[in-house]
Amino acid sequence: MLNVGLTGGIGAGKSEVTKRFAALGATIIDADGLAREVVAVGTPGLEAVVAEFGETVRAADGSLDRDKVAALVFTDDDARQRLNGIVHPLVGERVVELMAKAQEENPDGVVINDVPLIVEAKVAERYDVIVVVDASPETQLDRLVRLRGMTERDARARMSKQASREQRLAIADHVITNDGDLVALQAQVDEIWAQLSGQASGQIGRES
Repeated sequence: MLNVGLTGGIGAGKSEVTKRFAALGATIIDADGLAREVVAVGTPGLEAVVAEFGETVRAADGSLDRDKVAALVFTDDDARQRLNGIVHPLVGERVVELMAKAQEENPDGVVINDVPLIVEAKVAERYDVIVVVDASPETQLDRLVRLRGMTERDARARMSKQASREQRLAIADHVITNDGDLVALQAQVDEIWAQLSGQASGQIGRES
C-alpha cells in the first residue's frame, strides 16, 4: 500500500483533485472531515473542546459552533495550540484505524491523505509520496472571493496564515498545477495516478 500525502494552499483545489483520485480508485482519508467527525455531537472530543473553551462554543443544536471556534483561534496562537492538542490526537487515532482497514482491504492500493497543513505541522515524513496541488496566489484569491464568498481581506488573511507556496513546493514529489481548466487538471491527475498505482503494486521501485 502506498501512503500518499496530498496538500495545497487554501483555494488551490485540493478537494477537486481528491475527488478525481477517488474516482480512479484511491482510498481517501480526509483530515478536515475527520476533524469534524471527532468533535461531532455526542463525542468525547466535543465535550473536551467545550470544557476547554466554555459552553459558548456549543451551538443551539448541541453541535460545535465551528465559526465561533475559528474566530477564537484564528488570531490566538495559544488557543489554537490548545484546540489542536485536543483534536489532533483524536484525528491521529482515526487515521491509524482507516490505514489499517485500507491495508487489509487492498494491500496494493493507494491511500490519499488530504491534509491541508502537511508543511505547517511538519509531518511530510509520514508519507511515502507528497503530492502538492499548486495554484497562483491570484487564482487562490479569485476562488476564495468568487466561489466561497469571502471578502478579499479575509481571503488574504487566511492565505497569509498558511505555509508559503515555495515551502509547499519544496516538499513535493509530484506537483499538480491547478490554474487551468478541468481537462488540463484531469490529464495531470491521470498521469500521476499511473505512477502512484504502479508504485503501489511494485511495478516501480519505492522512493528511498
